[in-house]
Amino acid sequence: MLLMPNELLHSYQDLLAPIHAFLHCKTPKRWIEQAANPKYLPLLLTDHLHCELKAAQSAGLLLRRYAVDKENAEKILTWLEPYETRVYRGHLLAADELATLTGGNKNNAVPRLRLPQGEPWQHELVDRMVLLMKEELHHFDQVFSIMEQHNIALQPTSASRYAAGMLRHIRGSEKGGLVDKLIIGAIIEARSCERFAALVPHLPEQIARFYVSLLRSEARHFEDYLALAKMVEGAGVAERVQKFLAIEQKLIESPDKALRFHSGPVQ
Repeated sequence: MLLMPNELLHSYQDLLAPIHAFLHCKTPKRWIEQAANPKYLPLLLTDHLHCELKAAQSAGLLLRRYAVDKENAEKILTWLEPYETRVYRGHLLAADELATLTGGNKNNAVPRLRLPQGEPWQHELVDRMVLLMKEELHHFDQVFSIMEQHNIALQPTSASRYAAGMLRHIRGSEKGGLVDKLIIGAIIEARSCERFAALVPHLPEQIARFYVSLLRSEARHFEDYLALAKMVEGAGVAERVQKFLAIEQKLIESPDKALRFHSGPVQ
């Protein structure tokens, strides 16, 4: 018997429990009520598409800034370029163009990054961020496909204050800045997962099933970021985590001017 999305969601409660325990608050009911309005579905999917790309870009930036050399940094930029072309240049890549870029197989585009030397956390950063980028870009393709099926045109959207509201609090030191960025990455991934689950009961079945399918990988992403932060800073990371969770709670619960996937309720 085929389970309905709400029934499928129930089977994922073991994944959601750590996320609810980690975040300081759940998504406000007012935001869910607003996001559940069918007229906002194109906006949410468009913003979700941008979020998937930004997640991959952020992971790639961490690799380029803290782990890999110039040659490998160029490989990361080349990997991202077709996706950025879709979103930022308004050029929808045809199947033959994608095949040319990836050698007929999208997995061929995934760079093999070499890190002959470095700290243990740098090797771990490479392994986890490459996998995360691969999954986020796959999710990008899935959202893009859903938008095409629903005849939702790709349009530019302004960024919400959410990520910027946390990033302005990062430390200026090399190590401290990295740890704070990893913590912010964890919080964004956890909030994404929490919102996928919150939206499931209110979405068309196809999209609801897709959001349920995202829960497993998104739940692991938040844990990957936290594990990396702990590798870099050790036990002292807990205080920073709580600081950013408090900032995130204010951003999520306070009114926003525009509805976005990570916004607060609209005034």
